[in-house]
Amino acid sequence: MLFALALAAGLWAAQATPANAQAAAVPAGYAEQLGTTITQVMNTSDAAELRTLAAKLERAAAAAPTDWLPRYYQAYALTISAFQAEEPGAAKDKVLDQAEAVLAQASKLKGDESELQTLHAYIYQGRLKISPMERGPEYVGLIEEAASQAETLNPANPRPYLIQANTLYYTPAEFGGGPAAAKVLYEVAQAKFAAFRPASPLAPNWGERQLRGRLQQYAPAQAAK
Repeated sequence: MLFALALAAGLWAAQATPANAQAAAVPAGYAEQLGTTITQVMNTSDAAELRTLAAKLERAAAAAPTDWLPRYYQAYALTISAFQAEEPGAAKDKVLDQAEAVLAQASKLKGDESELQTLHAYIYQGRLKISPMERGPEYVGLIEEAASQAETLNPANPRPYLIQANTLYYTPAEFGGGPAAAKVLYEVAQAKFAAFRPASPLAPNWGERQLRGRLQQYAPAQAAK
């Protein structure tokens, strides 16, 4: 997978013309190196490694200050690290503060707004996980608002449906949530992933592996029928 993404990134970079100001501004080998780092982010769940990779993406962003993707993936790496880290909630909030600040920079660079809103919803989900009972009244609404905006901006994007399904999965049934309610949205996300094609080799394309894991949780119940 690492070689395939790096090769695709190299071909993408080679096709960029001098008329493309963003492509012309980046150093040689930038796309290949960014592709390698993205693959590393997508293939680890270790919080310390994710934060090391986030620092690497910070350097990539400095090398290509007009490209939104390093900032986007930096925010993503920080967000996932907050989910995975064994540390107090206050420490996780600081990491998520950093993720939000980086994501705001990506937004200023005119990145894909549907993907940016989706990642913002994911950051909110990270904050909710720190203290679900205390933060639920505030963050469930914020997650829904950001994910709904992402869907409106690009109905073909599968990731906001995944985020919403995850929130619904952990919402008590008496409030309209639970696994059965979430399954409907997981299946919508599954259909969206099957049809989705990223805008470029480096464009956001995460979430399908997480979705497969979620759907596997329903397999024993279906087999028992």
